[in-house]
Amino acid sequence: MRSGILAIILIAVAVLGYMSIFIVNPTQQALVLQLGRIVEEPKTTPGFYFKYPFIQNVVYMDKRVLNLNMPPLEPISSDKKRLIVDAFARYTISDPVLFYQRVANVQTANRRLSTLLQSSLRSEIGRTSFAALVRDDRSGVMENIRRDINANAEELGIEVIDVKIRRADLPDANSQAIYARMQTERQQEATEIRAQGEEAARRIRSRADRDATVLVAEAKRDSEIKRGEGDAERNQIFAEAFGADPEFFAFYRSMQAYEAGLRSGDTSLVLSPDSSFFRFFKDPMGVLPSAKNDNDSQGVSDRSPSLAAQ
Repeated sequence: MRSGILAIILIAVAVLGYMSIFIVNPTQQALVLQLGRIVEEPKTTPGFYFKYPFIQNVVYMDKRVLNLNMPPLEPISSDKKRLIVDAFARYTISDPVLFYQRVANVQTANRRLSTLLQSSLRSEIGRTSFAALVRDDRSGVMENIRRDINANAEELGIEVIDVKIRRADLPDANSQAIYARMQTERQQEATEIRAQGEEAARRIRSRADRDATVLVAEAKRDSEIKRGEGDAERNQIFAEAFGADPEFFAFYRSMQAYEAGLRSGDTSLVLSPDSSFFRFFKDPMGVLPSAKNDNDSQGVSDRSPSLAAQ
C-alpha cells in the first residue's frame, strides 16, 4: 500500500517536473504565458527553463529567417507599361512580444506582410520606369520597397531583411507588340543606315567621276598642248627645209605621198598619166611634159629672132 502511494507520488512529481520544464532550441524563441498574458521576458537563448505547470504555457516562435512568397502582381510602371512582377521577402521576428500581441502566429503574419508587400510594390513601381526596374536601378527599387515595408512591419514585431524581385516582365500580348515595334524600329534604323551608306557611296562615286573627268581633261589639254607644240616645231622645220631647198622638199613630199597612196590593199587610184602626182616617175627633176614643151617652145622662139637676123 505504501509502495503504491510512493509510486503515485513519484509519478506525480515526475509529471509535475516534466510539465515545469521547457526547452528552447537554437532555432527558437519562447514566450511564457499565464492565463493568456505574457508574464516573463522572451526566452531567446537556447537552454532549459522552468514554468508553473497547469497555469502557465509556452509559445514557441521561429528564430530563423522566414520566407514570404506572394502571387504575381500586375502593376503599372511610371511609363504606363503593364508588368507582371513576381517578388518575395525574407524577414525575422525581431520582437516576440509585439509579434504575439499583433499577429500571434506566422500564418497571420504572412497575410499581413503580403498585403504590405503588394501595396509597396505597386506604389514603388508606379514611380519607376520599366527600364529602371529591369536594368538601370533594380537594386535601388528593391531597397526602397524593403524600407517602406519595414516602416509598417515594425509595428508587428517583424524586421524585413530582404526583398527580391524574381521576375519583372511584360504580359505576353504586350511583349509581342513591343517585340514587333522593336523589330520595326530596327528595320527603320537599318533602312536609314543603308540609305546613308548609299548616299555616301554616290557622293564618293560622284567625286571620283569628277576627279577622273578633270584628270582626263587635263591630260587631253596637256597632250593637245604638246601636240600643238610638236606640230608647230615640225612646221617650222618643214618651212626651214622648204626655204633651204624647195626642189628637194617637193621631192621628199612626193615620196611620202607615194608611200601613203600606193600601199598594197583594196585602194584604187584613177588618175591621168599627165597628172602632177606622177611627175617624178617621168622626170627625176619632177618637170611635167607640158612644162618641157613650154620651155622648148620658149627656147625656139628665143632662137627665132637670131635665125631671122642671120
